[in-house]
Amino acid sequence: MKPQAFHPVARLLHWLMALLILAMLFIGVSMVGDLSPRHTWLLPLHKAIGLALLVLVLARIGLRLTLAHPALPTDLPPVQRFAAGASHLLLYGLMLAMPLLGWAMLSAGGYPRPLQLPAIAPHDLQLYAMLRQAHGWAGYLLFATVLVHLGAALVHAWVRRDTVMRSMWPGPLGRSE
Repeated sequence: MKPQAFHPVARLLHWLMALLILAMLFIGVSMVGDLSPRHTWLLPLHKAIGLALLVLVLARIGLRLTLAHPALPTDLPPVQRFAAGASHLLLYGLMLAMPLLGWAMLSAGGYPRPLQLPAIAPHDLQLYAMLRQAHGWAGYLLFATVLVHLGAALVHAWVRRDTVMRSMWPGPLGRSE
């Protein structure tokens, strides 16, 4: 039998990552342009949070694959079921791709990596430029996907009034009945 709510650890990781991803998106936008006086302290923060998000998304993927999770409402139309699945795959893919693109970008540019991590791409300035652009565009796509995800969650909570939002909500609303 499927649970009524996500496992508490899955919910904790979801909301922690949501906060960190939103912070990263704003930090990333604030860093645009090397002339920003904030750039010198935002860049190490961005790298550290990016590495933390990489670890957290790997943990989240592991939990998602091993723990039972609530089923979607049975009355959800097939196109919305497909959209839910596709958007979650896109979110997980982007949450994994963003820190890996950042790590590869730093490697290709010859820049220091957090915790002295090994290079995962060869030192190549053309590759660096391509990865930097890909990292930026993936950030915009992640932001748009997060907005769609939030919009869908609010539709479930306020319009459909089903159990989808409650199943991920922290605290009493997210507990199984």
